[in-house]
Amino acid sequence: MLRIFGWLLMIVAVLGALGQWFGLEFPTARFPFTVSRDIGWLHAKGQGSDAGFLWFGWLYTLIAFSLGLMLVLRFARGFRFTPLTERRILRFRSIKRGYYSLWIIGILATVASLDHVLVGNEALLVKYDGKWSIPAFTRDVEPARDYGVEGDAAQAPADWRSLRRQFREADTDDFVLMPLVPYAPTGDNVGPVATPLADRDDEGRVMENGELFAGLASQVYDVQRPERQHVRYRYREGVRDGDADGWDREGTRIYGAKFKDGEVIAGSEVWNGEGALADFLAIESSQLCEVHFSPAPPTMAFGSRHPLGTNSRGYDVLAYLYGGLQVNFQATLVYVPLVYFIGVSVGLLMGFFGGTFDLLIQRVIETLSNMPFLFVVMIASTAVPERLKEAAGLWIIVGILAVFGWMGMTYLMRTAALKEKQRDYIAASRVIGASTPRILFRHLLPNSVAIIVTLVPFSVSGLVLALTSLDYLGFGVPSKYATWGQLLRDGLQYLSAPWLVSAAFFMLVGLLILITFVGEAVREAFDPKKFSYYR
Repeated sequence: MLRIFGWLLMIVAVLGALGQWFGLEFPTARFPFTVSRDIGWLHAKGQGSDAGFLWFGWLYTLIAFSLGLMLVLRFARGFRFTPLTERRILRFRSIKRGYYSLWIIGILATVASLDHVLVGNEALLVKYDGKWSIPAFTRDVEPARDYGVEGDAAQAPADWRSLRRQFREADTDDFVLMPLVPYAPTGDNVGPVATPLADRDDEGRVMENGELFAGLASQVYDVQRPERQHVRYRYREGVRDGDADGWDREGTRIYGAKFKDGEVIAGSEVWNGEGALADFLAIESSQLCEVHFSPAPPTMAFGSRHPLGTNSRGYDVLAYLYGGLQVNFQATLVYVPLVYFIGVSVGLLMGFFGGTFDLLIQRVIETLSNMPFLFVVMIASTAVPERLKEAAGLWIIVGILAVFGWMGMTYLMRTAALKEKQRDYIAASRVIGASTPRILFRHLLPNSVAIIVTLVPFSVSGLVLALTSLDYLGFGVPSKYATWGQLLRDGLQYLSAPWLVSAAFFMLVGLLILITFVGEAVREAFDPKKFSYYR
């Protein structure tokens, strides 16, 4: 498994390097260069729009490739773990709940790594006028004029969903291949959506979900742009009752009336348009439908495929949840190695050297532990300049969390190091002249770090909860990131849109349950009492 992971790291590193060199955007592999490009101090300044030399991206890629190569060489064919480690792995596999949860998390990580190939508003493949292009995999912005669009919209970036619809209606060989979810997690407002109201009872009254409809219902000029309404009626108990309005194709209100029990009140009609009112009402438009402005409920009608609805900003909730999943995995990949590198190193040194160094670090840990974590994060979040927060908001929050996240494991590592350094193999290493770094990293660390493995899943769940909580309170990452905490806060502000809270709740709870199952299984497998002669 570790050897396969090493190969994957090498492949991703090579794809990232090739993509940066040839101006391509491969999923996941583009991540370090995107971060390097967005944050000013992570790249050398260039001229104009050029970001210059992306030193962080290249350094990250080199480290990833080196780590992958080390894993491939270290765990070459024929490699076997120690008997104790093999028994622990078998014990973990026997705990099916944790084992299957780990597989599910791996599948979720694989899905999240597909990035804009699976969820995004850029076309994966386009054929127009006999020419082929791959807009989603290039950094160049494709103007709409290159695909037959005229007028003011010709200079803007191409709207691939609109072009796909136009190509289908034109019935030509041109086509646009979009991702499975053709919406970006953020920055992609889909506008209002319409749901049909075609059901009627025996008396001709309008029904919705088996009940008499009450509310506003409209006929629209274009179901893809339902804000362009033709006529709108108010319904009560399935019949027209209340004000009615009508607009021309330019959006000017030219008709008004009042209804009572399905009939027009005499003298209530107002008509300001050209021609006859009967001709206006007879204009061919859509069937009767309900127009939902953001947040819109789940719908699959009229080509608007939003199985989980949209949020208050008009973002597709399914795409937004996917973006939140990516943010959690990205934060984990940075937070866990950083926190454990600091915590394990400091704890190992505390236990090995002891004395003044040990006492000094303990006082530092006690000072940081007594600081109000939540207030510190809030103050730091508000103190960061808005421009810097917009560019690197996620990594600033992860960095703040890392400052407080390494302390818990230092005492465990310190205790393990204090116990292990009294063993005979450490004394033997000193006798044969082994240096202090060799004793620390070749002998003491491998025999002390096993207990720390049990904390990793719970550190991940703590990070996910912390990010969600901070975003819910409004002190988390900026709005350009999709986060489940922001979706929960959105649902609290719009109690009439229960799909927002329910979607975020089930995703958050589901992921935390999976991580907890894995953590319990790892803790059970690495319990020393399971493989000890002592009872």
